[in-house]
Amino acid sequence: MLRETHPDTGGVAVHFHAVQAAWDLIGTPETRAAYDRGLSFGGQAGRGGTSTAGASTANASWAPTAQANVRGTRPAPREYGIAGGAQRDEYLAALTEWNPGFTGDPYGPVLVRSAPAQVRRLLAKAVAEEITAHYLSSLGIGFTIWHSIATTTAAPGEPDEKLDHVVLGASGLFALSSHDWGAPVRTRKGELIGSGLAADERPVNALSIRAKYIARISRVPFTAILIVVPDGASDESVMSLGVMRGVPALVVQRSRVPDMMRRGLGTAPFRGGAEVFDIRTRLMAGIRFL
Repeated sequence: MLRETHPDTGGVAVHFHAVQAAWDLIGTPETRAAYDRGLSFGGQAGRGGTSTAGASTANASWAPTAQANVRGTRPAPREYGIAGGAQRDEYLAALTEWNPGFTGDPYGPVLVRSAPAQVRRLLAKAVAEEITAHYLSSLGIGFTIWHSIATTTAAPGEPDEKLDHVVLGASGLFALSSHDWGAPVRTRKGELIGSGLAADERPVNALSIRAKYIARISRVPFTAILIVVPDGASDESVMSLGVMRGVPALVVQRSRVPDMMRRGLGTAPFRGGAEVFDIRTRLMAGIRFL
């Protein structure tokens, strides 16, 4: 199937990536056995370490750690920027403001649990971005990923806002925002609501505005925008939120992100590799990082 679907032999790139995803699921006796037991690619422990799929911020390891290799022998995607880095800087600044005299590990569980909710949320956001980046690292060499992208959508005089991840591949161009609100979310009128969200929080609208900014400065349209949440935080692993500013919006649970990136929306968005290369060149020229 890899030979039949390879773009160099007349195949379709989206189908080629789907076959690669299938190999990740059931390509070895161990992964096939795990699949037969009902474990997904993202949710199993395999080839390289224990997965972080489904881990909530309550059980997460707060300190930055080297992520386990989920790629196997596949060549890695191109990655730029530091996922969660800007958010960790905000957390450390807020922690110092709340407790100027603290010493020791800023990620110690006792200290984290005692911090105000708004401080803990900054760290939870950083961890969520890092876990999403961990899953995205399983994509192959045909993908390019940017993390922590600056967008000038804030009010004058305010710090730049941020787009968490941009992913480009044969399946499309995607803008991702990673979250862990510590509670389930549900949809209402194209937005997310839940006990963990602030009353005025509109994550889908915010992601749409930031993606539109990147699309405008780079002169490239996005295929879709995705809100990434922990496994089990939404009713379904992939949920449509409708269309925001002309772009499809979805909620996707973490372990489904790699498969979603490979499959796209089921249609071939680009005419070929030359178009993908042109889009990557435009993004590289327009993107800057926090």
